[in-house]
Amino acid sequence: MCRLVAITSSKYFSPIENILALETMKEGHDGSGLGLTLKDLGGGFEKLKRYPILSGICSKTGKGTLEDFMKKQGFKLKHEWKPKIKKVKGIIPRDDYFARVYDYPAEYKNKPLSEKEDLLMNTRLALRRIGEPDESIFVFSFYPDVITLKEVGDPLQLGEFFGLDRDDIKAKIIFAQGRQNTNYAICLYACHPFFIQGCCSMTNGENTAFVPIREFLMSRGFPGYMGYNSDSEVFTHILHYTVRALGFPLHYYKDVITPLKASEIQQRSDREALRLVKQSLRALCIDGPNMVIGFLPDGTCFMVQDSKKLRPGVVGGVKGKYALMSEECGLDRAIPERDRDKDIFPMKYDMVIVPPGAKEAKVWNQMQG
Repeated sequence: MCRLVAITSSKYFSPIENILALETMKEGHDGSGLGLTLKDLGGGFEKLKRYPILSGICSKTGKGTLEDFMKKQGFKLKHEWKPKIKKVKGIIPRDDYFARVYDYPAEYKNKPLSEKEDLLMNTRLALRRIGEPDESIFVFSFYPDVITLKEVGDPLQLGEFFGLDRDDIKAKIIFAQGRQNTNYAICLYACHPFFIQGCCSMTNGENTAFVPIREFLMSRGFPGYMGYNSDSEVFTHILHYTVRALGFPLHYYKDVITPLKASEIQQRSDREALRLVKQSLRALCIDGPNMVIGFLPDGTCFMVQDSKKLRPGVVGGVKGKYALMSEECGLDRAIPERDRDKDIFPMKYDMVIVPPGAKEAKVWNQMQG
């Protein structure tokens, strides 16, 4: 199984906090990989929040290809961060890990955000297509105020390898997952968290309804619904489809992936809308077991379970800092000063929501609406 650590805070903190929490849950993950997504960045990125950041890995050849492509597209490099690589036994370093901040092409600077987001996504997909055949370029995200870092290996060793304990890179929201993809071939694009246009998620479990969900999403004609090297990537795309494409409030994500029975729907005040949602989006119903943690573009974080509730999950914290993760021991490591009696263990009807600023954790119950 995977182990997940999401921390959201009113203050900047280091990703090493997530990695140390993962280490306490090591019996629950196989130590085969690490994925990190950082949002609301501090340090050298704090004054660059309105500019998009391209996160990825490239070979020496791929670097030249990437630079030429970005120049031709009209993107101008403003800032670049590279991890402080340290030699660690068992980890084979790649040529170039990067987070590159760009200014938009001149013709896009005054465009609406939605058009900028489409530009960034299509640029990321184009670079993926260019680099994927020979693995010369990996691109994990291209979006303002977000960095994504992924590699194969033990999370604690990778934290040392990337120098995250020595670097000043910080954020107010950090997601970390401790496992490479083991249901399919090892592939960096299969490592959680997954990200698309401000929406991010990571999952512990096995998505047995993967194929029909994938086919439905791909039939929408949206270019970003692609890849699917992991059966968990569809959870991010369902989130994007629900809140961005359809414009639904976040709690309807729960209603989409785990629809209520007809008799249960009758108890909801929005029953007529809910029936239509269930009927039209039935193909997006999941069949677990899954525990999903995600965030929205505004920084809202959440946790949901599937109806089987067979994967662990807990949320807890103090005003200004909350953690959503797989096990209590990880929560103890991340926020030991909290009141443990207030920890939340979401059941099959619950969605735990931590609003931006991490002042509190709220439980939305699907039965009550």
